[in-house]
Amino acid sequence: MWLRQAFFRWLLPAAFLLPLWLLVGWGVFQGGWAILWVLFIAIPSVLIGQLLLTLLTRSRPSVRIERAVSWWDVLGFTVWHGLTIAVGFFIDRAFAWLLVSAIIAGVALFWLQLWQLWNEAKGSGARIRETIAWSSIPGEHEPAPQTRVHEVIVVREVDQRD
Repeated sequence: MWLRQAFFRWLLPAAFLLPLWLLVGWGVFQGGWAILWVLFIAIPSVLIGQLLLTLLTRSRPSVRIERAVSWWDVLGFTVWHGLTIAVGFFIDRAFAWLLVSAIIAGVALFWLQLWQLWNEAKGSGARIRETIAWSSIPGEHEPAPQTRVHEVIVVREVDQRD
């Protein structure tokens, strides 16, 4: 449980630390004109992607209640963050493979989050529709429930005179 809670707390800082790592990694391991790719494509993509994934993850009721992500989340974020960190090393022979793998892992993680959110939300909406349709609204041939007229008492503070 502590690992799932740690991932829950890590999601928001990761949105800022992973792009920062790409910039630091470029400065330490790469150099040159690759800075344009890092500044205009890599950093915004990782920042926006991580914020979107964090939003999708934290919008699930089970995550909000437990303040911990699921084991699927732990697996998905570990793979995606590991590949993103590996891309930041700018290894010449493996860079393209790491970049493509990180993109595929990010897209797969996005769909994983949507799938988990859908599965958690699926039951609640059906129960609401079921309750409204079958118990709250009377059918065609059913009489409406009797309502009682409530007594109203009006107290005037000042008596108006004509």
